[in-house]
Amino acid sequence: MIELAGLKATHALAARLARVAKIGDVIALSGDLGAGKTEFARAFIRTLTEPDEDVPSPTFTLVQTYEGEPFTLCHFDLYRLDHPEDIFELGIEDALTDAVSLIEWPDRMGTYIPRDRLDVHLTVTKGRNHRQAELIPHSTDWSERLRTCGHD
Repeated sequence: MIELAGLKATHALAARLARVAKIGDVIALSGDLGAGKTEFARAFIRTLTEPDEDVPSPTFTLVQTYEGEPFTLCHFDLYRLDHPEDIFELGIEDALTDAVSLIEWPDRMGTYIPRDRLDVHLTVTKGRNHRQAELIPHSTDWSERLRTCGHD
């Protein structure tokens, strides 16, 4: 577990992970409502685009796309998804191969969730902005990258 004492710590973790991301990566963001999934995604995206990039929650659009450096970023929020098969209407196949995908509420994908991914589970602990993050790599590549950025 990683202790995140405030939003700055959540943003710093997201920035470290963004710096080791590669095309085709899937980062599955889970946690209760208000756990910080969108804050994490916002910091990740701003690390690879612009510090003042407008990054709204994709709760109603379900997906937002950003041109990052050096790859495209797709931010999915699957909270309102009715059926796992509905992800295909969002263009997720292209995102999984040609972009980095940040997926909030990944459990809504059911069996369609990619095997090779990094799970980031956020839990609010002491007050609104204090969290714990659990990083669970589902590939050897992610395990190695987590070691390089100090999170093994």
